[in-house]
Amino acid sequence: MNPADPGRTWAAAPSPWAVWAAYAVPVCVLPSAAWRLSLVFTDDAATTWYMIFLSVLSMGLALSTLGLVHRWGQQVPRWVPLLGGRPIPARPVVLVALIGGSLLVAICAYFFLNSRFHFVERGWVGIGQDGPALPAPGWDVLRYYAPLVAWGPLVVAVAADYRRRVALVRSPAP
Repeated sequence: MNPADPGRTWAAAPSPWAVWAAYAVPVCVLPSAAWRLSLVFTDDAATTWYMIFLSVLSMGLALSTLGLVHRWGQQVPRWVPLLGGRPIPARPVVLVALIGGSLLVAICAYFFLNSRFHFVERGWVGIGQDGPALPAPGWDVLRYYAPLVAWGPLVVAVAADYRRRVALVRSPAP
């Protein structure tokens, strides 16, 4: 029960593996975000804001995974105007987490399969048709991005556990 709202029932306690998985997500994202931020001091101004934005966005999304295993992820914080204290509906949360995790898995699969089968011959990454074709990065860069492979599966697993816990609360007791 929620002490502030006696009629509100919290989701069941998360599985220990789900808590570990949720905390592993920011740990997987941190190396690439920190590496991109380190480039801010060496790159030109055009890519500086992009690197900062991408690092902050990725860490923010990674940290939001923790809301799936904590009670603060089930209720809008009280300090938020107009919505503070209201419960967060579980169905959209699970849907967004499953779609996001699946997209991350698909992106990793695309990059892996493209590196093996060369679906796109243009180079490693080129943004837009006029972007330069870049050579594939070496291990000196990939070591920061390799942990991102686990991000999608971890989010999907934690979302599935969250869905299970919410379903337990909603199902009638026998």
